[in-house]
Amino acid sequence: MIKLYGTPPTRALRVIWLLNELGIEYEMLPVGLLQGENKQQAFLTLNPAAKVPVLVDGSLVVTESAAIQLYLAEKHPQAGFIPEAVEGRAQMYRWIFFLVTEIEQPLWRIARHTFVYPKEKRLPQDIDLARQECLDMVAVLDRHMEEREFMVANRLSVADFTAAYTLDWANEEKMLDGTPRLREYLRSMYARPTAPPTIAEARAAL
Repeated sequence: MIKLYGTPPTRALRVIWLLNELGIEYEMLPVGLLQGENKQQAFLTLNPAAKVPVLVDGSLVVTESAAIQLYLAEKHPQAGFIPEAVEGRAQMYRWIFFLVTEIEQPLWRIARHTFVYPKEKRLPQDIDLARQECLDMVAVLDRHMEEREFMVANRLSVADFTAAYTLDWANEEKMLDGTPRLREYLRSMYARPTAPPTIAEARAAL
């Protein structure tokens, strides 16, 4: 059985969503980040970067949430979450990379300088810079989604599951206040019966 190491509200939620959509049974193995379990040798053997999620499928170990999503979708092509045409796949990769580099990274900088780093290492000015960078890139995505139901190829793909978690995170930081289309898209994704808890729900359940 597939094993998933991670604890919501982390990016493990992205992987849980794909597992739910694909109807795959898996074993969830919580990792206590605040307790430092991710820095113990047993976990570092799986992921030397000391980060979750980690997927273990037999002898295969996959890290990085978007990579895990793509692996699961490619292993189960019957779901159709990978566009068949190379042009569609190129656009899917484009927007996945955009989400994790241009939107997620400033969100992570905000988190680090708000509560992750010890107080003496936090830089309030970097929060302001990251917020503006994130808002600028959210606006790019909002324009892309103006006349679209899904991220690429007029059908559901891995990019949508990557986007939903990232935009939920952005929404928690009040980054979507000026983007009604993205808020509508986010609501439609979380209305899916296979959707995992939102970040707020997962945090409240801790």
